[in-house]
Amino acid sequence: MAWSFYLVLAIAGGIWLASRHDGFPIQWLAPGTWWQELPLGALAGGALLSLWHLGRRVLPHGAELEERLAEVVRGLSGSETFALALLSGFGEELFFRGAVQDTFGLAAATVLFAALHPGPGRTFYLWMIFAALAGALFGALVLWRGNLLAAIVGHVTVNAVNLRQLAERKRLESADTGPAGNPEP
Repeated sequence: MAWSFYLVLAIAGGIWLASRHDGFPIQWLAPGTWWQELPLGALAGGALLSLWHLGRRVLPHGAELEERLAEVVRGLSGSETFALALLSGFGEELFFRGAVQDTFGLAAATVLFAALHPGPGRTFYLWMIFAALAGALFGALVLWRGNLLAAIVGHVTVNAVNLRQLAERKRLESADTGPAGNPEP
């Protein structure tokens, strides 16, 4: 279901951008400076991953949030988590930083992006704050670089690493317990 959502988001963002620019601005995805955008995106993703790692250790709801997110991705394989990271990073950046930011500006795109990362309870406020910081960073990259590639790479990096770690943690916990949920001897 998530893959369908992100595919629809990408298509909507692409159509929105195409309608505003008399055709899809392909240079937003494949700029002549791609060789600069890839490491910039990886660097931005690495900075956000470091921030996430710090947050889960020092903030009161950090570990609880990570545990609840791990429940959502339980059972996904490595290739499934990467495919989800690729599609979500591409779709969200095309829609939020491409279409929404191009139309309404950085602040609106950042607030909308954060607002669409809710969850039940106070624990998920931390996720919304992280989404706002990530959205602001990715939006700033788009303004600075004039294209979406670095933002897409950064977003995919964050999602790929986090989804993989969360899914792997649940897989390891399942391996440590027997069929009745009791620890193996």
